Parts: sequence; C-alpha cells; structure tokens
Amino acid sequence: MPIYEYTCPSCGHSFEKRVSFSQADDPQPCPSCGNRRARKQISLIGGTSSGGGSRTHTPAAPSCSPVG
Repeated sequence: MPIYEYTCPSCGHSFEKRVSFSQADDPQPCPSCGNRRARKQISLIGGTSSGGGSRTHTPAAPSCSPVG
C-alpha cells in the first residue's frame, strides 16, 4: 500500500498514512485531534544528492586530439 500525506482542517496537523488506492481520497481521522475530515495532500517526490543538493557546472575536459 502507498503512503499518502494528509492535513487536518481543524488543527492543521500533517501526517502520513498507508492507505489502499481505493481509499486514498476518503477523509482520514487525524491522529492529533481526532477530526475525521483530514484530506489527502498533493505530495512531490523529493530527494537529495550527496553533493549538498546544489548543482554546479563542470566544464568539459580539453580535447585529447593533437593540435596542428
């Protein structure tokens, strides 16, 4: 089962929950306040690189062909 992110409209608490595809859009109970209307949020797939997350440009190496 996939993990979805939900937010409670009553207390603003965000939480993740494993829910089947068929129940993903159903309101879920908030584990913080008990409100039964927490709604699924649109989540982005994210990741980080081992290089600190920023991109740098490395120029290509000079050609190895002889000049002449």
